[in-house]
Parts: sequence; structure tokens; C-alpha cells
Amino acid sequence: MKAKTISNGILRAIFTLIIIAIILYLLYQIQSVIVYIIIAAVISLTGAPLVQFLRHRFKFNDSVSVIITMLLIVGSFVGLILLFIPLVIEQGHNLSLLNIEKLQGNFNNVYLEVSNYLESKHIVLEKSLEDYHLLSKINYSAIPDFLNSILSGFGTFSVAFFSVLFISFFFLKDRKLLENSFMVVVPENKKHRVKKSLYTIKHLLSRYFLGLLIQIFILFVIYAVVLSVFGIDNAIVISFLCALLNLIPYIGPLISAILMIALTLSSNIENEFSVALSTTVYVLIGFVFAQFIDNFFSQPIIFSRSVKSHPLEIFLVIIIAGILFGIIGMVVAVPTYTAIKVILKEFLSENKIVKLLTKDL
Repeated sequence: MKAKTISNGILRAIFTLIIIAIILYLLYQIQSVIVYIIIAAVISLTGAPLVQFLRHRFKFNDSVSVIITMLLIVGSFVGLILLFIPLVIEQGHNLSLLNIEKLQGNFNNVYLEVSNYLESKHIVLEKSLEDYHLLSKINYSAIPDFLNSILSGFGTFSVAFFSVLFISFFFLKDRKLLENSFMVVVPENKKHRVKKSLYTIKHLLSRYFLGLLIQIFILFVIYAVVLSVFGIDNAIVISFLCALLNLIPYIGPLISAILMIALTLSSNIENEFSVALSTTVYVLIGFVFAQFIDNFFSQPIIFSRSVKSHPLEIFLVIIIAGILFGIIGMVVAVPTYTAIKVILKEFLSENKIVKLLTKDL
């Protein structure tokens, strides 16, 4: 009898593992759909306050409030694309197949300007750069190929875009849709506590995403002022792009700095290199000032008031998530950590560590 019990337990364990493996395989196959749902959930959390405002302030019904909110979201996205068109047109002619020689000439001119300027300061570039002719070995034709690959993915992007919009509409229209779908798999005796956790998570994440919008706006204003003062072309577009990249913790600001330096230099390429270099240095000082404001004022206020976590706590969470899951892990670290904290407080509130981490929730 004991052997039969053991064998039944082994069979059940094997069966359970097979079921789990099948579920994981199915989730892997529909990972794009899961990503659509996650993005739609973020949009619904961000747009929910506006929908509620339209309902209570202007007495619109649910459908009208959601339609207006979705139109504003789509309009903002289209406006963002239209903002980038001048920058793409201006820079794109240098990247076309017909202008490879011109592009290569521009890079060579920049190299010569840098070399001449450093020589005037009695600084000699490493001789190996000339010996190996690194600039001549750059494959400039790879740039148009890269752009062609981007265009080929436009169809996939269109499907993703409209799928996210469709899902977001119903998430906003029926606030209980996502919650009810999740509650189907929750045991009956846990439903009340899970509902309470979901409500808290939605409230905190809505405030967090709105806080991120404010953070982006502050950086955008500072960047735009700095670039406009020094007469950089397409200052508004560059500022918004660099501010948007700040959503990627720690790595985003670094990419923004490189992008801002490159575009500032390209904007001043017709001037003397000493002038272009000094302008770039001033722009970089403005960038550092913006990052100082963001790191020591904007972010602490957002994290403490929205997700109620200490900045050092958030720093460690983002670093760990980045090590484990890369850039995507860093982006979703704060929302995921907030959700975990809320759930732990609801179900393990007596644990000392949980009490310490969730004392401000």
C-alpha cells in the first residue's frame, strides 16, 4: 500500500510538471500578446484618472469619457511622431544609399577637425588610428540596411499598436475587466484580500506613472531651454527624446547624454570645431544640471509619494533587476516591486521583514 501511495505521488508530480511545462510553453508562444496586455494595463492605469475626471467633472458617460481619453492618448502619440519628422528628414539624407560618400566625408571631416584642434593644443592622437585607417574601415552601407530593417518591422508595429489600443479601450471602459479575469483563478477564501491588494496596487501604480510623466516634463523643459539658448536645431524634438530615454534607469541618461552630444556637434559642424566643442560642453553642463535636479529632487519625491519606497530601496531594486533581467528588468523593477510589497503586506503582515518594508504603505 505504501509503495502504491509513493507511485501515485510520483505520477501526480510528473503530471503536474507536464502541465506546468505546457502552460509555460503556451505563455512563451503568446508572449507578444502578454506584452500587449501589460502595455494596455499601464495605459489604463495612466488614463484612469482622466477618465474619472471626465465622468465627475463633465458628467460624461463611461463610453464618451474613455473615447476622449483614448483620442488624447493617440493624439499625443501621433503628435510625438510628427515632432520627430523634421529631425528624421534633416538627418536622413545623410543616411541614404545615395549619400554614402557624403556621410563618409562628414565623418572624415570631423576626424580632421578633432585632430587639428588637439594638435594646436599640443596633444597628439594615438598613431595607431592613422596606421590602421579605422575610419576607412567603417562600413557606412550598413546604416541604410539598418534603416531598411526598421521599415520592414512597420507592419508588426502597426498590429501591436492597434492591439494595444483595442485592449486599452476595454480596460478603461470596464475597470473590473482585468480584475475579474484575474479573480477567476483565485480561491474563494482569498478573493477579498486579493481584491484589496489589487485596489492598492492600481492606486499606487496610477500615481507612479503620473509621477513619471511629471518627471519627463521637468527634464524636457530644462533640456529644451538649454538647447534653445545655444541655438541647437530641433531643440524640442531632441529634448523630448532625451527626456523620454530617462525612463530607462541609469542607462537611459547615459544614452541621452551621448545622443545630445552627437546632435549638438552635428548641428554645429559648419562652425569652427573649437566653437562646436565649447557649445557642446555648455550643453553637457546643462544636461548634468538637469540630471542633478532629477536625481535629487524629482525622483525622491515621485518614489516617496507615489510608491512609498525609500530612494535607496528603489536604487537597490533597480540594480538587482538590471543584473538579473537586463534593461527590461530595470524598467519594470519599480512597478513589480511595488506590487510585491502590497501583496506581502496583505498576506504576510506579521513578518518582521515585511513590516519593515511596508511600514509606509
